[in-house]
Amino acid sequence: MFEPQDLTPVTCSSLKTFKLCRKDYNLRFIRGLQALEESEAQYLGSVVHGALERWHGRGDADKDTVVAAIFDYIDAAFTNREQDERQKKDWHLARAMFAAYMERYPTEDFDVVAVEKQFQCPIINPDTGSASRSFFMRGKVDALVTRNGEYFLLEHKTASVIDRGYIEKLPLDFQVTLYAHYLEQFMNIRIAGVIYNVIAKAMIKQGKGETEEEFEQRRAELIAKSKSGKSSAKRKLPESDDEYAARLAEKYREQDMFHREMLYIPRSQYETLTAEIWELCQQLLIARRTGRWYMNTDVCFLYNRPCRFFPICVSGENPNVIENRYRVGPIHPELDESAPSQQPMFT
Repeated sequence: MFEPQDLTPVTCSSLKTFKLCRKDYNLRFIRGLQALEESEAQYLGSVVHGALERWHGRGDADKDTVVAAIFDYIDAAFTNREQDERQKKDWHLARAMFAAYMERYPTEDFDVVAVEKQFQCPIINPDTGSASRSFFMRGKVDALVTRNGEYFLLEHKTASVIDRGYIEKLPLDFQVTLYAHYLEQFMNIRIAGVIYNVIAKAMIKQGKGETEEEFEQRRAELIAKSKSGKSSAKRKLPESDDEYAARLAEKYREQDMFHREMLYIPRSQYETLTAEIWELCQQLLIARRTGRWYMNTDVCFLYNRPCRFFPICVSGENPNVIENRYRVGPIHPELDESAPSQQPMFT
């Protein structure tokens, strides 16, 4: 069994970050800085992943018991939902997504081998066959399944829109190729491909209703337009939780709110992958040795919003900004040993 000893772990996430911006890599994966507030999309995605992890890791447990436990898990993830509008919105959405998921996929054509399966492997020089003396690869896959006698990764995704552009980009997914390659080594199996399990995030919002002032203004406008000088308008009341939940449930019955895509991974991709990873690790060694973590200003607003460390960079690393807006946390929290078991979660 591979024992990394004093080697530094790298992950798919850390290598992708290094490729995009070395300054970002240094702040997150060397200094361990994390924004005090996790982004809305990230947190919702992690909760939905947790629900699916529990669902697919249920083994032979009683279905009703599992479902109740998962809804309890979702409730516990949004404890401040009565005071925080964002939490309440995400709580509704997470519950609706999971409830609809069970309805859409009451049975599966695959068998679950493991959920949240972790791996660690040496990083090999493709030219010499020697293992890196500085780094090793770590990771965790959403699930490993078998279908018609072949192994597949089951990769959960949440997306704002599941359109043709989104689906066409899936074969270029660096992460899945990396996971498949290293999990093959770790488990001594052959992985045929990946089953993408995509859930859309509904954009509909809970109706807030009208304040008394807003109603009176609307009523006055209607009276002004009325020939009788009267109006039968009534104040729009806030949409109840039950009404909003029912609307979300109806939305998730639409066909395009879920998508499954099965792709085979060409073996030739592994050769390109191993060469790229080795080269990235060599560049990482140079950056670590020289202490030069260059900023890539082309990605400061990559997703039409500021990078998580933009306040640090734009302030010239003002210590007050770092102290007030960031904290030091675990480098790879998703690989924490205290994470949920990789074995079935319900017995």
